[in-house]
Amino acid sequence: MAQVVIRNIEEDAMRRLKSRAARKGVSLERELRTILTDAARADRSGFGQRAAAFRRKLVGRRHSDSTRLIRKDRDR
Repeated sequence: MAQVVIRNIEEDAMRRLKSRAARKGVSLERELRTILTDAARADRSGFGQRAAAFRRKLVGRRHSDSTRLIRKDRDR
């Protein structure tokens, strides 16, 4: 397994990471390993193609202004 040293992490970020690990009942090292592994696995390939396909589906459709709908929902 590879090892990495990360320097100059902001104190606030470290405090939040330690707190997150403590809430989960794991070590800081294990929590950081999980975060990095999950980030590396995040597959964004194909996103552009899926987005383009979705935009093609919407071509020619008329879309209303959502401002009124948002205001109505907030005023409830």
